[in-house]
Amino acid sequence: MKRKEPTHLEDPIHEASASSASPQVGDYEGGTKRPKGNEYEVFLSFRGKDTRKGFTDYLYTSLIDAGIHVFRDDNELRVGEELGSKLLYSITKSKISIPIISEDYAASKWCLRELVQMLKCKRSIGQIVLPIFYKVGPSQVRHLIGRLRDSINAHRENLDDMVLKEWEEALKEVSSLKGWESEKIDNGHEGALVEIVVKKVMYELNRTSELIVPKELVGIDDRVEEIMSLIDAQFNDTRIIGIYGMGGIGKTTLAKVLYNNLSIHFEHLSFMASIRETSRRKGIEWLQKKLIYDILRIKYDVSNVDEGIGIIKSRFKSKQVLILLDDMDDNTHLNALAGDNSWFRAGSIVIVTTRNKSILDKARVGYMYQLNELSLDQSLILFSRHAFQNDSPQSHYEFISHDIVSTTGGLPLALEVIGSFLHEKTEKVWKDTLKKLKKVPDKKVRETLRISYEALDYEERQIFLDIACFFIGSYEQSPTYMWGACSFFPGNGIEVLSLMSLVKIDKDGKLMMHDQLRKFGREIVRLENPKEPQEHSRLWIYKEAVDVLDNNKMATKLKVLNLSHCHYLRRTPDLSTFKSLEILVLEECWKLEEIHPSIGDIKTLTSLNVRRCWRLEELPPELGRMKELRELLINDTAIREIPIGGLMKLETLDASFCRRKLVQLPKFMDFLVSLTQLDLSNSWIEELPESIGSLLSLTQLHLHMTRIKELPEFIGFLKKLEILDASDAKLANIPSSIGHLTSLTKLDLKWTAIAVLPESIGNLQNLRISDVSATCITELPCAIGMLAELQELSASHCKNLEGLPSNIGKLVSLNKLELDRSGISGLPESISMLSSLQNLSVQFCEKLGELPKLPSGLTALGITCQSPSLPHLFQLTLLKKLTISDCYSLECLPALPVGLSRLSITHCIKLKVLTNMSNLKHLYELILDKCLQLTEVAGLEGLQSLSDLRLRHCPKISRLDGVESLESLRDLQINEAFQDSLKLASPKVS
Repeated sequence: MKRKEPTHLEDPIHEASASSASPQVGDYEGGTKRPKGNEYEVFLSFRGKDTRKGFTDYLYTSLIDAGIHVFRDDNELRVGEELGSKLLYSITKSKISIPIISEDYAASKWCLRELVQMLKCKRSIGQIVLPIFYKVGPSQVRHLIGRLRDSINAHRENLDDMVLKEWEEALKEVSSLKGWESEKIDNGHEGALVEIVVKKVMYELNRTSELIVPKELVGIDDRVEEIMSLIDAQFNDTRIIGIYGMGGIGKTTLAKVLYNNLSIHFEHLSFMASIRETSRRKGIEWLQKKLIYDILRIKYDVSNVDEGIGIIKSRFKSKQVLILLDDMDDNTHLNALAGDNSWFRAGSIVIVTTRNKSILDKARVGYMYQLNELSLDQSLILFSRHAFQNDSPQSHYEFISHDIVSTTGGLPLALEVIGSFLHEKTEKVWKDTLKKLKKVPDKKVRETLRISYEALDYEERQIFLDIACFFIGSYEQSPTYMWGACSFFPGNGIEVLSLMSLVKIDKDGKLMMHDQLRKFGREIVRLENPKEPQEHSRLWIYKEAVDVLDNNKMATKLKVLNLSHCHYLRRTPDLSTFKSLEILVLEECWKLEEIHPSIGDIKTLTSLNVRRCWRLEELPPELGRMKELRELLINDTAIREIPIGGLMKLETLDASFCRRKLVQLPKFMDFLVSLTQLDLSNSWIEELPESIGSLLSLTQLHLHMTRIKELPEFIGFLKKLEILDASDAKLANIPSSIGHLTSLTKLDLKWTAIAVLPESIGNLQNLRISDVSATCITELPCAIGMLAELQELSASHCKNLEGLPSNIGKLVSLNKLELDRSGISGLPESISMLSSLQNLSVQFCEKLGELPKLPSGLTALGITCQSPSLPHLFQLTLLKKLTISDCYSLECLPALPVGLSRLSITHCIKLKVLTNMSNLKHLYELILDKCLQLTEVAGLEGLQSLSDLRLRHCPKISRLDGVESLESLRDLQINEAFQDSLKLASPKVS
């Protein structure tokens, strides 16, 4: 059979799914290295004429071959502002950006725009930026030497000074980042540089691949050790390991721990979660496509199972893979995904979990491990951790705890759920629970779970069922708005479910649920009427939902209809028969062009979600009749105008990323008396109507990257406003009426054209976070000293800022002050009075002279100054991290605080000696870079905790006495230029 050609830069998660439900835990979560929400792993920015046909192609191909999902910007081919906006959006959606800075990089306006966007993403979302200086040095970039300066000057004819200044600042900033100079890697050998870059990218991506496992694990270590003994330490052969046991016994948890332990040895990984459920909804071909994409990072259009097997067998032979196939219930599925050891390169490991051992027998899996129930002692420990937050029960609950544990059959899920349910409950509840448990025949898990479910109140049950049917794998905030619109209390409800172990929230804020609980919840909905889906309160199965719609069946009880990812839906049918519908989700119905006017007849609808329906240009005017609508999500659509009509109960309106058509809001917004959240971020809105002042319930206003140039005076009427985000907007001034926003807690004005902050800002008595970075301000108003609740203040990149007001010391709550790359020449003496200040950063402030006495509570300090000495630091007893950079006049260091754990000294060209450092017993990282006059580092032998020592570009250092005594040292990086001549006894040179 002829194989279809793969296309790069596409992702199977954007394929049409066979289910109308939102993504589940088994759909795209887990061990793939790219987190959901990042469309690309790496964004390459380069000047085509310089590098396209040589180095960039080589790097791009090598990254692709390593299985990395890369967006390569071909800036010469770009046409139009709309495509440019999508390009900048691609940067935002990448995990790592790699700008390849060449001599003519600055000749391209788009290269410079991309660079600005990368650095913004670095600051705002922590994106990793790894610059490559291709045949230019960082100092040339920093000081705009040669063709770089000529290119910037050439732009002056057509662009204003503000844009040019931003570009120059971006070039200066990127020059200070850690990257690679092509001419200094293996004498300019590009192959060596590419290899280093690929390894670094793989390292950064693999750091995010670890799967989430519960904290309260009992008896897991012995089981992991037992299975690891089956695996040869050298990984000389391919292993398929089967873990089998009943549902709820902990197979997935054990497999995840194994996966995490092994993942550091592999570049090609895939976690295929909930295969039984996913294959039922989407088919085995979808799973094959996902597996292929995870390992190869290439999309293949798999039309049938045999074709998928052919691709896997032929393309995986050269890959050493780690694959976890979770919850397998059909041996044909195993044959389709990992049928034989010969499919993979020697050293590969495939872990399979299943409830049915015969699947492993039929596949002739060589290594099988039966996971049995926990012992009574282990069960009691796990139960106690959830019921008492301790490893053993309280003395007066000891006997009843033993009785309860004995009824659960050693099943971890049952122990966890029942233990969480009984936490802080009365003795009567404990006794009643024991009676119910003893009545459960054969200790069935599902009946055990029902005890906890029936203890929930009505609202908590509805939230539980919604999560089970629709929201596993969704961010916690997404359905929160919907539940609030139903007059529930979602924060309290999720907290209750979490405390009872019925729902979990992972480190990314996503809602997770055990598959037994998911099945239990969906079964409750199914039993509302087993044979008539239109009588269900929720529809999550695609075929059932389409059948109800196509046949116009009376769905009088249906409350939630989720048709998200239905990529062939162009027009919704008549919805007038859906009399009880409360939630309609049409998210990512990419071809949807029309919503039937009958939607206005659904009097009960509280939430409408048409996110990322890219072809949808208008909403029916009848929408304005929906008196109960609380949430309207139209972000990333082509909608031209919003028919708000009489939406008096609307609380949330999200119109972000409506770039193409939505340029203005309705003139009259007075009816939106309940609106609490308005998001216009990344839209082309140019002004706010005066009626914005009528939104008296508004608590959040997001204007990030809009075209709004000024805020109306009426904004001062928004007394309940808590968050105002106008970052990256075209904003040039702030009205004095902003001082009336007495509830404001966060004010974000960074990267705007604002030059003056009004004195009325001092009236914002609840303000906690203020960011005016990269604005044109020359001073902060004296009234800022009145902000007693202010905790974070950032004015980085404010080149015109000359100093801070003398009363800055009155900010008694301030714990973070960032002034990096600003124009300040000094700090006021009163800064020592900031008793709450923990983090102070004044790095790359080229005009900063002598520093005053610093606050004693600092834990992190970053300094750049032009003074030959620093203030006393020894008294900063809480200081953990000290960064000293570009202090060109600094000749010596003062005594350092003994509690220091990280010390970085870079580009201090006059610093000659580091005096005895042996008292820094807690120091674990020491970085010395570009200290050209440094000759000696004394006292290294006393640094008992030092694990990371980096010594680069310090040519006058000839010896490192004491390195051989550093027993904790794990990473020693020294300048290659003097590595051979450096006298040291330690063998740990990298």
